[in-house]
Amino acid sequence: MTTDHGTGPLVRRGPLNGVLVLDLTHALSGPYCTMLLAEMGARVIKVEQPPAGDVGRYYPPEVDGQTEFFNAVNHGKESLLADLADPGDQPLVRAIAERADVLVENFRPGTLDAWGFGWDELHARNPKLVYASISGYGQTGPEAWEGAYDVVIQAESGLMSVTGFPDGPPVLTGTSIADYLAGLNAFGAISAALVQSRATGEGSRVDIAMFDALLGILGAHVFGYLAAGIEPQRAGNLNPLATPFEIYEVDDGAVAICAPTDSGFAAFVELLGRPELASDERFAGVAPRLANRDALRAELESALAGRTRDAVVELLQRGGVPAGSVRSVPEALESAQANARRMVLDVEGTRLRIPGHPLHLSSVDDDPTRTRAAGLGAHTEALRAEFGFG
Repeated sequence: MTTDHGTGPLVRRGPLNGVLVLDLTHALSGPYCTMLLAEMGARVIKVEQPPAGDVGRYYPPEVDGQTEFFNAVNHGKESLLADLADPGDQPLVRAIAERADVLVENFRPGTLDAWGFGWDELHARNPKLVYASISGYGQTGPEAWEGAYDVVIQAESGLMSVTGFPDGPPVLTGTSIADYLAGLNAFGAISAALVQSRATGEGSRVDIAMFDALLGILGAHVFGYLAAGIEPQRAGNLNPLATPFEIYEVDDGAVAICAPTDSGFAAFVELLGRPELASDERFAGVAPRLANRDALRAELESALAGRTRDAVVELLQRGGVPAGSVRSVPEALESAQANARRMVLDVEGTRLRIPGHPLHLSSVDDDPTRTRAAGLGAHTEALRAEFGFG
């Protein structure tokens, strides 16, 4: 169920009903964050710079006059066309900021301060405001002022250096992971800051860096270096901590199989009809399996030969060994699991289908459709009237 918010678009029923968000973001990381806030029931007013608005409006592909990219991260928001650097437009935006519960921005550090919309000024006017900044490197440190896009942060964080095969070059991941993860981190931090603001009346400055987001998830690569000075290396599809924990080719594609523990490995080889491998001294323990990874892989590839993806996955999952097919993106999107999880949504009045989101709460409607993203500046006049500038 959704509820009509006056002259704005539909506001979804959820735990953030009554929360007003001033969205000063563009491109991907910021809009993804504010889309999640809207999905949880917040009212989001998106300010777009004239004349063209958010660059995301123009990324292909386009369906029925609507771009897939922009709708995916901007549905459920009101659109206000206003130049943040223009003294004529600033009073309206400032009036919204003074009433808002949350402000989210992803400009380069210092930009909004120069326009009079920095944390210090707005916090003084609205002490309860949660002011969230998403940037490449954060608001502090010697690189804070540098510009960044996802590919730059994948490179600078070290992620790219450990992605790919040992005999190949560093590789970019297949999605804008820094943007999405920073947006998700910002959503979580904002939610926590809202709890504090509601309890104490005191807002917070939320500082989210794409750099931090990626450096914080490097996992085993960080553990080895910090504990023992081990220089991380590209390892392709191999896990540096355990095996089997990797990708195996089968007759019609590939499967991911994870049986890193002794009990899991014993169950795995039993299911494959090779129980003797569990007691083979070369493979009897995590360390021996790692030391003899190539020999173990040869044995497992032989045991998997002649089998299909579906047959292997069904056999192993029924036997308690985690395994999955290496799917194409279309296979994943059209899967029964994606449908059950509402991970593909229809956009009303168009042929657009957009990605769902990972937040599932029992108190939030499980609706498979969304309204289309607002046209550029579609709510400008209504917002001017609402905030006393009509």
